[in-house]
Amino acid sequence: MKNEEVIRILNEDFVTELEATLVYVRNSFIMKDCDPSRVTEAIAVDEMRHMWWLADLITKRGSKPTMEHKELDFCGNDLQTMLQKQIALETGGIEKYKKQIETVEDAEVVGVLKHILDEEKRHRKEFKTRLQGRMQEK
Repeated sequence: MKNEEVIRILNEDFVTELEATLVYVRNSFIMKDCDPSRVTEAIAVDEMRHMWWLADLITKRGSKPTMEHKELDFCGNDLQTMLQKQIALETGGIEKYKKQIETVEDAEVVGVLKHILDEEKRHRKEFKTRLQGRMQEK
């Protein structure tokens, strides 16, 4: 895989992490339940750290991270809908990172993607736990 293709993939990942960060920060502000709000806020910080790691990989390979993202879908204002959206974002990231780990040949990139993948799995579990708790309350 050529350097340009690796950079393209890393920039896609960077934008995905940027979008997740923005959604999670916004949702953490409007969630009324404290525990899901704090967990969402903490995970937003993790997503920002992922952006840092990806930006480092991009710049080491001679490019700059892109900040252009699509219009964001915050998917409602109620806790259940927000958590479902966040689970979907994490699931999408997990699937994407798994595929990239199989195809990228750069050992440093693969190492970072594996670390991010592990964290995305943990994030999804945290969101699912909060959603299940919410469903049991009803």
